[in-house]
Order: sequence, then structure tokens, then C-alpha cells
Amino acid sequence: MPGKTAKSRAAGWIVPSDLNGFFGLAFDNVAVVSVMAGILVFGFQFPADVIYRKMIPGSALAVLFGDWMYSWMAIKLARRTGNPNTTALPLGLDTPSTIGIALAVLGPAFVAMKQSGLAPEVAAIQTWHLGMATMVLSGVFKLALSFAGPWVQRIVPKAGLLGSLAGVGLALIGFLPLVEVFSIPLIGVIALGLVLYTLTAKIALPKNIPGVLVAVVVGTGLYYALAPAGLIGGTYAAPKPELSFGFPWPTFAFWQGMTPAIKYLPISIPFALITVVGGINNAESAKVAGDTYNTRDILIVEAVSTLIAGFCGGVAQTTPYIGHPAYKRMGCRAGYTFLTGIFIGLGGVLGYIGFMVELIPQAVIAPILVFVGIEITCQAFMACERRHAPAVAITFLPTIASLVTIKLANPKFVAPERFQELLSEPGKTLPELLVTIALGNGFILTAMFWGAILVHLIDRKVKLAALYAALCAVFAWFGLIHSALPSGDLYLPWHLTGSARILSNQFALAYLALAALFVILSASSPDEAPGPCSAAD
Repeated sequence: MPGKTAKSRAAGWIVPSDLNGFFGLAFDNVAVVSVMAGILVFGFQFPADVIYRKMIPGSALAVLFGDWMYSWMAIKLARRTGNPNTTALPLGLDTPSTIGIALAVLGPAFVAMKQSGLAPEVAAIQTWHLGMATMVLSGVFKLALSFAGPWVQRIVPKAGLLGSLAGVGLALIGFLPLVEVFSIPLIGVIALGLVLYTLTAKIALPKNIPGVLVAVVVGTGLYYALAPAGLIGGTYAAPKPELSFGFPWPTFAFWQGMTPAIKYLPISIPFALITVVGGINNAESAKVAGDTYNTRDILIVEAVSTLIAGFCGGVAQTTPYIGHPAYKRMGCRAGYTFLTGIFIGLGGVLGYIGFMVELIPQAVIAPILVFVGIEITCQAFMACERRHAPAVAITFLPTIASLVTIKLANPKFVAPERFQELLSEPGKTLPELLVTIALGNGFILTAMFWGAILVHLIDRKVKLAALYAALCAVFAWFGLIHSALPSGDLYLPWHLTGSARILSNQFALAYLALAALFVILSASSPDEAPGPCSAAD
């Protein structure tokens, strides 16, 4: 219409298509919360009340803030450009770090506190403080990196960054939920099939009904239809869901968890780094799709929302989700993120997020995480140069070691007394269990460094590979990677004793010897990198 202003042209920031986007983004967040709660409650016997009343409200508030800010940024961009079809970037709880921190930080810390003599309720509160402090430290780190994101991308090879995340996607996000899927196979496999049909194969359901919504509704309906009749292969117990109200008041209680949180920095900081790089990549992806956002603003909002989570009791960091182009193809604008913010934010306060977590079977929610794990793993290979594929593959191994450690440390599988015996079992080599634990400790940082070493070798930058190997030696000696303590703590190596001291020294010497070897070999190595690898190579 003649004379129509850019502001009026952008007035339709919420449209019917936003409803589809809302269901997808909202259930992604519910799935993350559900898996985190499942890991802590069923894997570590963590008190559910602390999760629903204290941890979830702060995390939900962070999602509300972040999604509303991204909605506002989309509306501003639409007004500035006069393009009403501007799509907001999706934001939610970061899946890899939420699961990784639950498995490698919160759960083990809670168990260690109970073993030290604390009552479960007291240990749960101290673990909550630890989680808050972890979010605050991650938020500060992300805020600082929001001004230096491109520099990080230049110095850390993409195969190391994305590969370390892909290892988490494959082993933790993919495999562990897959166990949940097949724990109730008649229900889980149907839900998984619907998710793969609609999200992976991208086949639309009739009338474009959201696939995630259908999977959850059908799977949950089947469960409550079949489980009471004993047709699911397990014992049915009727759920007792209730609304767990909890207002996320700002608090400095996180300071009480700051000391133990610093010990877990080798796990939490790499996760934060990956979300920063992911934010940069997502901003670039949106630009290619036609929506040019200021990358620094995207990263600052992500960092501030993570800080809000930490100050208000949350234990899960936020991040821009991959998928802006998909939401744009669906016709979404700014409404789907606005609606998601309301749904998740109010859900944390009023307690219906916890209600849904209790009501929806894990086997129904788990397929969404399996899909996410597959997507993350595929992205690492597709986004990196073909010749760097081996570097991506090697980054999976430390995460697999962490997965094995998680299973072996479970007293349901290995008795605590036997576990301690295996840590110092004499033999011709270092104790196998201790080596496995050390390989898994600091797995994200280890994966990034291993990926970087192999990338530089493939690119014939042998001296740079030597530098990363030398850094591994220093980090291994102090426990930043390959901590010789089952808890994964940092330490001064000269304070260690027994097998732990031997392992720390041997790992550090091994990396130093590798660095020296690379320096010697660099004198005769070719300068040109090889071409892309192929199946015939």
C-alpha cells in the first residue's frame, strides 16, 4: 500500500505459522529439562523437589529473557529493513552442556557429598549452589568472549570445537537416551520413529502437524493405555504429578558453591566456549537465510541469560539453537520465540514444567534427544573439511571414556569396594580403570586438543601440533585434562600419592615426548597440506 511505513509493514510479527515453531522449540526445552531431571533423580537419587522448586525456575527464567530479547531483536530488524518475514533466532537450554554437566558435575558432586557424610537434602542444596556458581562462571566467560568470538574461531580448529561437541552428541545425548527408548520399546520405538520420520527425514505429517507434538501425544497416550495392563514389559506405577511452585528470586547463594565450581572448570568452560562458537555460526546461518543480526548482540544476550540463570537458581545454560533456516521455511517470525519464552518461563514458576516431566514417560521424550545427538554428530562432519574427518572422529574417544566411567562408577553395576580396589590394582601397566577414568576426566577439553593436534598434522603444521601436545602435557600434569583423581578435581601434582601420582607424571611425560617428536619431525615434513580424503585413500 502506498505510504505504508516500515514500522507498519513489520507489525505482523506473530502469525499462525509461529504456532508450529512454538511446539518444536518449547518441547525441545521440555525434553532437555526432562532428561536432566531423569539423570539426576534416577541416575544419582537426587531429591526431585530441589530440581523442580529450585533448579528449573531459574533456568526457565533465563529462557524467557533470552527468547524475548531475540523476539525483540527480530521485530527491530523487521522495522529497520521493512521486511515483515524476519524470523527470530531460537534460544533454549543448551542440550550438550545440560546433560554433560548433570552427568559429569552435578551428579558426581552430589554422590561425593553424601559419601562425605552429608544428609541427602543438605548435599542436594550444596550441589544446587555448585550448579549456580557453574552458570555464573560460564556466563562471565561467555560475556568476555562475546567480544572475541571470531578470534576463538581462528585459533581453535573447527574439527576440535565441533568434534568435541559431536562426541557428547553421540555418546551422551544419543546413546543414553537410546537406552531409555528401548527400556520401554513398544512406546519408545514408536515415538522415535515419528521423530525420525518428521525431523530427520523431513516428511511432513498431514496438515503440517508438528512431529514432536505428535510423538509426545501418541507415545504418552500409548503408555497410559498399555502400561496399566502390563503390556510394556515393566512394572507400572501411576505417576503422582503435582505443581511445584518456585519463584526464581535473585540470590548470592551461588557464592557458596564457587570453590567446587572452579574445580569443574575443565568441563564447564569448554561447554561455554562451544555455545559461543555456536552463537556465531547461528548468526551466520541466519544471515545466509536473509536475516542479518549483529553477532555481538546475539552473544551478549546468550551470556546475560546464562548469568540470569546462575543468579536465580538455574543450573543449565542457554544458547541459540541450530535451526533458524528451518523455522524461517516454516514461516515463523518473532512470535514462536515470544510464546516459547512465556510457556517455559511461567512453567518454571507455576510448576507445570515439572508436572509434564513427571507425566510424560522418559521413553517418549528421549527420542527428541536422540535426534539432537544425531544432528550434532552429522554437523561436525559436514561443517568441517573432508580431510579433517579423522580429527573429528578422534574427538569422540574421550567422551566414550567418560560414558564408560559413568556406568562403572554406578554402584548398581560395580560395588564401591571393588571399584576402589580396581583403581590401584597392581600389574604390568597402569590400572585399567584408573586410565579409563583419566581419559574421561576433562573430556571436552581433551577432545578439543586431540582434534587440534590431528588437524594441524593433516595440514602439515607440525610445529603447531607440537604446541598443542605441549599444552596437553601441562594440563594433564595439573589435572585440567586426565585428572588422576576419580572426582576429576584439579591438583598440585606433587601432592599426589600412589597410582594417581604415577599416572599424572606418565601422562605429562608422554605428551612432552610427543611434542618433542613432532618438533624433530617438523624439520623434514612437507609444507603442503593434502587434498580432501576419499573412500579410496
